[in-house]
Amino acid sequence: MTCGVQFFLAECHIPFYVSEHSLTVRSCTHYVNELTKIDVCFSVYFSAVALLHVAYKISRNGFRDEVVPILSTILGRNFSQFCDVLSPTARKNESNIPELVGLLQKSAVEHLTTFRQLEARLFGSEVALATTDFEALYAYKRGDYQQCIQLSTQNVHTLLNEVYMFDVPTFPEFIPLLDDNIVSLTALILIENPECRSDNRYACITQLTLSLYLTTQCQLKLRHSMTSLAQTLHHTKVAESRCPRSRVVDQLTLMFIECKVTKHHNEIPFI
Repeated sequence: MTCGVQFFLAECHIPFYVSEHSLTVRSCTHYVNELTKIDVCFSVYFSAVALLHVAYKISRNGFRDEVVPILSTILGRNFSQFCDVLSPTARKNESNIPELVGLLQKSAVEHLTTFRQLEARLFGSEVALATTDFEALYAYKRGDYQQCIQLSTQNVHTLLNEVYMFDVPTFPEFIPLLDDNIVSLTALILIENPECRSDNRYACITQLTLSLYLTTQCQLKLRHSMTSLAQTLHHTKVAESRCPRSRVVDQLTLMFIECKVTKHHNEIPFI
């Protein structure tokens, strides 16, 4: 897995770089070209993170004219799907910004899913990984809890007995896709130690932990039986026993799941 370790280090570096630096047409072109020389999956991943970065900036600071050439560089031939909404947005119609941000996030998730599929081709014979974790996350964000729980439950069964875990970043660009509880846990860690953002033990959550969390949240929202929740709780305890103590975000999230299920159980009235 030496090649795999180098791959995952590069995977962690990309969102860190994008988060720390303002994107320009020049930097996007350079990154896409150079990463494609290493492996096309890296350029796909960079494009996904860059789309989330642009969406994050627009949602916080409003639309800027320099966004258009940057998006054109990132999306290439797929840029045309954004032209209709960009045109009125460019005329400072603020009501179009949520639509533009939504389109960027949707496109980013599509890129992230493609990236996972390319990862699976590279490492699928060595280690199991979920290719639908970002799809599940996006389904949860849209309120499609049935789709989210279907994907997340499958991912738990795929990943539960794995030793090596793939990560989902919690950098600012990914915050709009993440649940408020995960964001809050990450924020607490960064308040305690702002320097830990560059360490994937603090800036990432494993696919398994995220899938368990999404499964639990959907079970509660869909009013699943306590029997169903108990099974998820058992899987959570298994994951917790195998999770290194250094994986702070994972440890806190797994503890949160346990507390959430236990609290729900205690609130069920006895008949």
